[in-house]
This record gives sequence, C-alpha cells and structure tokens, in this order.
Amino acid sequence: MTNVAIIRCDKNMDRCPLTSCFKCLAEKKEGFAIYDDCTLSGVFTCRCPGDITINLSKILKAKGAEAIHFCTCTFAKKTDEGWVANDGGFCDNIDKIIERITQETGLPCIKGTAHLPKG
Repeated sequence: MTNVAIIRCDKNMDRCPLTSCFKCLAEKKEGFAIYDDCTLSGVFTCRCPGDITINLSKILKAKGAEAIHFCTCTFAKKTDEGWVANDGGFCDNIDKIIERITQETGLPCIKGTAHLPKG
C-alpha cells in the first residue's frame, strides 16, 4: 500500500473541502488511479509563494508519505467545458515547487487528484 499526501492551495481553501479528492483517493480514480492500493498520510495547505512546501513535504515524508499529490486546482482551471491545464490554475510556480520538493525530499510529486484535465 502506498502512503500518499495531498498539498492544496490556500486560494481555494475556503471554497473546496477536498471532497472529490478524498473520494478519488478512496476509489483509486483520477490522479490516484496509478496505485493498486493507497492510503492518505497527510494533508497540508500551501501559501504563496510556495516556499513553505519544502518543509511541509519533509514533515509529510517523516509521517510516512511516499508520494505527494498536488490538487488539480493548483495547475488547472475549471471551465464550462471541464478542467483545462493550458489556462493554468491557482499556482504560477507549481512546476518549480514540485522540482524543489523532489530534489530536497526524494519524494515523487504528482500533479492531480480529482477532476483531471482532459488531453
């Protein structure tokens, strides 16, 4: 069983209770379809400009996380046609943040939880 963690964006914190993210994790769908079995090891909220995520990720690793998923809203935008990645989400620095976390913790970072963009 893979221990996964979720990092969300504070810009969406007051609008989204992560219901779909947790449902997808439990059902191994969308961003969590890559696992045969997984369990949640923790959730943190990132605040701009994202520097805090390095320390948050180190804490998650110490608590047993083997992978970190960034909520879809960090890199994709909801439109009338569904979620699209080419128009960006809440975080302009998501790729740099993911790269730093991977370098400093060795943990794989995955973009997406629920509502994965098509294409």
